[in-house]
Amino acid sequence: MTMKKQELIHLHGLLAEVCNHYEQMTECTIEHTEYTELGVRPTSIHKSKTDHKAAVFALAEGITKGMEGDVETPVSAAAD
Repeated sequence: MTMKKQELIHLHGLLAEVCNHYEQMTECTIEHTEYTELGVRPTSIHKSKTDHKAAVFALAEGITKGMEGDVETPVSAAAD
């Protein structure tokens, strides 16, 4: 099942909020040059579905890389 454009835009907005929140909480800046170069923001509703998909992947990758250094000990995937 593929996402609709509206769903991708919503996800894009949520990831942008996660990025902003993380930067505020950790007082650091996440490297998201690739995302910035795309020029697609959650408010860019005129951009294509493909553009938003690329932005979501670029933003998610930037967030993930930014958080890699914060993990001190692995968290078990099993439920308590």
